[in-house]
Amino acid sequence: MGHRSIAFVAAVGALAAAPAGALATDGSTGGSAAPSSSPKSKQTRHRKHVKLPKVMKKIAICESGGDPHAVSPSGKYRGKWQFSMDTWRSLGGKGDPAKASEYRQDTLAMKLYRQEGTKPWPECARRVRNGEFG
Repeated sequence: MGHRSIAFVAAVGALAAAPAGALATDGSTGGSAAPSSSPKSKQTRHRKHVKLPKVMKKIAICESGGDPHAVSPSGKYRGKWQFSMDTWRSLGGKGDPAKASEYRQDTLAMKLYRQEGTKPWPECARRVRNGEFG
């Protein structure tokens, strides 16, 4: 197989669909694909991040494909964790969750998780418990 053929196969492979049925809490698919897994360069930036339990990592994939800019088709649920505006504000969030940094979204999601466990994400929590996300 020539170099161009390999590049074409790699490009086609990168277009594969997101994991089946990644649902937002409104029953929609959230409209976003999982983030790509490109190798990091040697000069990567050090960004602040929140240490998430495995269950929360899986819930984020289920809710939004892990995309901090995801918006449900109805527009009601926003960001990586598909927050409603009421929930976002009750946790101390300002503005639109889908425009907030991933760090801010993760911080507020962990605040909610410490308060209520996985209850705020019932459908995705059920799917994670059933082993759909590894």
